[in-house]
Amino acid sequence: YLDMIDWPLPITEISDKDKNHPVLADASPLPSRKVLVTGAAGQLGTALRAVFPDAEFVSRQDLDITADLTTARPWKQYSAIINAAAYTGVDTAETERATAWAVNATAVGNLATIARENNLTLVHVSSDYVFDGAAQSYDEQAPFSPLGVYGQSKAAGDIAASTAPRHYVVRTSWVIGDGNNFVKTMASLDQRGIAPSVVDDQIGRLSFTQDIAAGIKHLLESGAEYGTYNLSNSGEPASWADIAREVFRDASQVTGVSTAEYFADKPEAAPRP
Repeated sequence: YLDMIDWPLPITEISDKDKNHPVLADASPLPSRKVLVTGAAGQLGTALRAVFPDAEFVSRQDLDITADLTTARPWKQYSAIINAAAYTGVDTAETERATAWAVNATAVGNLATIARENNLTLVHVSSDYVFDGAAQSYDEQAPFSPLGVYGQSKAAGDIAASTAPRHYVVRTSWVIGDGNNFVKTMASLDQRGIAPSVVDDQIGRLSFTQDIAAGIKHLLESGAEYGTYNLSNSGEPASWADIAREVFRDASQVTGVSTAEYFADKPEAAPRP
């Protein structure tokens, strides 16, 4: 019967509350909820700044994620946490176990608790080191099989992150970004005329930080199903020696060696997948 009513209806009385209420044109919209990014000083943290320019970026000095985070921030003002912080010393993790586990596992559990209690989305960046490399490839459902403390602590972090109902675990490999990395090291050796021996029996794909950051943005903005995603760049898998030869102006300057040969005089080295 609405079409039988003569619109608009005449206003016969306006309350004092309505008279004093601002009109919609003058109202201020509620601010958007924020994204918090940990690991701001790392290679991935740097790349995430370009993708999330309005996010809040924190380093270890700004926020200790290994501690109780309950009152560390007004969490209801946030929509998501992107955890790009990590203990990445594969070899030193063998002796600095407590630190590696605190950053890679305990801290992730703390962030997952905050996400769960405040209905936030947690994005946690993980590693191919949660696997042992015995298989040709690994999908997201492959069981964990880490070889060293670093991989074990990252696998524990994956499990911790998955306790948040709204979570994305983004596993990546051989990260290359703005900072110290393998490609930059090889370029420096080439410029100095140093002919290196490089491992040729570890096979994988490079993952560029700007592409990892774009992938994280896609997951958050596309409404993708929560869960685990393995994310690296495309192309044929290659060894570290193959990649070094691509960097060097004269590929013959790079000598391929096995992992066992390379680490023969380094007893403190962790096992590699």
